[in-house]
Amino acid sequence: MTRELRRTLGVFDAVVIGLGAMIGAGIFVALAPAARAAGSGPLLLAGLALAAVVAYCNATASARLAALYPASGGTYVYGRERLGPFWGYLAGWGFVVGKTASCAAMALTVGAYLWPEYAHAVAVGAVVLLTAVNYAGVQKSAWLTRAIVAVVLVVLVGVVVVCLGAAGPSAGSGAGPGGSAGGVLQAAGLLFFAFAGYARLATLGEEVRDPARTIPRAIPLALGIALVVYACVAVAALSVLGAGELASSPAPLADAVRAAGAGGLAPVVRAGAAVAALGSLLALILGVSRTTLAMARDGHLPRGLAAVHPRFQVPHRAELAVGAVVAVVAAVGDVRGAIGFSSFGVLAYYAVANASAWTLGARGRAPAAVGLVGCVGLAFALPAASVAAGAGVLALGAAAYGWRRRAGSR
Repeated sequence: MTRELRRTLGVFDAVVIGLGAMIGAGIFVALAPAARAAGSGPLLLAGLALAAVVAYCNATASARLAALYPASGGTYVYGRERLGPFWGYLAGWGFVVGKTASCAAMALTVGAYLWPEYAHAVAVGAVVLLTAVNYAGVQKSAWLTRAIVAVVLVVLVGVVVVCLGAAGPSAGSGAGPGGSAGGVLQAAGLLFFAFAGYARLATLGEEVRDPARTIPRAIPLALGIALVVYACVAVAALSVLGAGELASSPAPLADAVRAAGAGGLAPVVRAGAAVAALGSLLALILGVSRTTLAMARDGHLPRGLAAVHPRFQVPHRAELAVGAVVAVVAAVGDVRGAIGFSSFGVLAYYAVANASAWTLGARGRAPAAVGLVGCVGLAFALPAASVAAGAGVLALGAAAYGWRRRAGSR
């Protein structure tokens, strides 16, 4: 049975998959808690800029490493090859656990927007549907992601045009409860959740054509497009709601179009949020299953999960396992707190990526250092509950690694 995946993705598809992961439900749900942490419009935008700087440094590190190690697994592979097996394992563990929680959160977001009374059932159905799409091959996933990204971009452009065309408070008015440097850091950590999708390009490295050329081009391009979209949406929402109302809104973009006098567009925005969550979920399942494949190849997860389907050329057992776990969590879980928990795990993942990039030589060490310091700083600036849960999960993974090593030596 083959263990290799088929290289079918070019630059355009790679950028689209990255955008599908980034321009997803994050922008619909992360603005409110970030505004609450920042405390004012200018500080929220400062947090967005800080998150973008850290994300850019991480993207630069990931692009360099992905070109050198074009295999499934992303930072799990980079950490293993550059820093040693433990650091690779810790990155992979943080990614799989944190992003599995994100998958459940995105599935529940779909349910909450489409049919709130049966949110859990809709969430499970969404997981089953998208797992089936991924099972049929990564090219099918790329085609569906194209459609999702197009729909979401149209909705977001509509939000920006409607809000900026309406009179309202300035971006600096309506201050919330925060307003400190710590608040900016926490806002940046929460907004990083919305940027983290470019990792999908690295974890799909084994399915990209000419990865040494494609990945370094696709990652910064996808990140740049996402930053422009996020900045426009944030300014537009602040222009009609102000930071105070934005911070307290359960559905900020829907409330923004209502405040702009276009309440008829609110159902469209809700539908766009559901589609965006589907896009994020699709890309998340892709990324988690590929990291699961890489860890299974090395024996950190059951080796049976490393199987590749002979026809569809996908890690079908890993995808089914990830889909099953996410469906169970979505059936009984709660979306609250998932953003902070996921951000902590992903920031730990990228800290390992930046440390790995540091070992590549003097060229590129400055962004790697900024990225490493930024990841650590933003991770510990998150809400205390998120830090405690994330650190506990990493400690549990480290303990499991140590136990397995001792058992193997005996």
